[in-house]
Amino acid sequence: MKDFKGYKRGINFGGWFSQCDNSEKRYDYFIKKEDFRRVARWGLDHVRIPVDYNLILNDDYSFKEKGLKRIDDCISYAKEYGLNMVLDLHKTIGFSFDDGENECGFFDNEKYQQIFYDIWDEFAKRFGHYDNLAFELLNEVTDKKYKDKWNEISRKAIETIRVHAKDIRIIVGGYHNNSVTAIRDLELPYDENIVYNFHCYSPLIFTHQGAYWIKQMDTSFRMAFDARNEEYEKNTRKYIGMDFLDSFGKADEGIDASYFENLFMDAIQISKERDVPLYCGEYGVIDLAAPIDTVKWFACINAIFKKYDIGRAVWSYKEMDFGLIDAHYDDVRSDIIDLL
Repeated sequence: MKDFKGYKRGINFGGWFSQCDNSEKRYDYFIKKEDFRRVARWGLDHVRIPVDYNLILNDDYSFKEKGLKRIDDCISYAKEYGLNMVLDLHKTIGFSFDDGENECGFFDNEKYQQIFYDIWDEFAKRFGHYDNLAFELLNEVTDKKYKDKWNEISRKAIETIRVHAKDIRIIVGGYHNNSVTAIRDLELPYDENIVYNFHCYSPLIFTHQGAYWIKQMDTSFRMAFDARNEEYEKNTRKYIGMDFLDSFGKADEGIDASYFENLFMDAIQISKERDVPLYCGEYGVIDLAAPIDTVKWFACINAIFKKYDIGRAVWSYKEMDFGLIDAHYDDVRSDIIDLL
């Protein structure tokens, strides 16, 4: 499997330019230059920075110079501290992974699609020359029914980028919120600088225990990582739903590294066959789980990332219900960082 050099151990700066109130105060203060320095001191090699179209587009869809300058500053901060960076378009006109944002129509609207291409054209012209940067086309396509259309759109976006940036690495994920099982349905790589992307919050019943944004979830629900598989299955049915049932294995056993190896194996094989790097752009555990259990989860998943040399970026640096620098992780933060 091809190497995604420089993007092996990363962290997301979620909630800064995306999933936020889009205020200048938020943009100015949520993350600062010293946060890049801290990440570098942890020994990580890159940051993934989600951005929403709100940062860089006016109401008439013209570009905001101030928003583009903020991205340019991020790239410079990363470079100063020896970090690489993923520029992730988290939300575009007409599409967001979050239903609550009321973005819709992207896959059926040529105007929205053209705005998407225009964004990537502008990004490629402005930022495509940086050697410490990778582009991620769009965060977490949701519905499988759009898989063919998404392959078509992503190819056109890549062609748009390649006019200005011949060699920059471009990260592409699939449906079901970048499910690892969707890798197989991604189009064959456009060229040698394409990276296949997935996200992993499995088992969701553990990593999202008590999550207020999951419809079936009891926000008081908690479970230990060492639970038996029969408990994982029962709680998934009750609090998540049938669509998220995993192959947990024998009922009287529990989750270990082999669970993740089995989960990732098809994607690993596809990546080897197509000679494409594999990257996990998000993974993590909600801050309602017991910290020691979170460490166990990271130990298992990272064992497989390291075994197969899969690049990854943990979600997330600060707040966002997963914040690694928040007080919840004070006693285990160094343990988690060592495992990344």
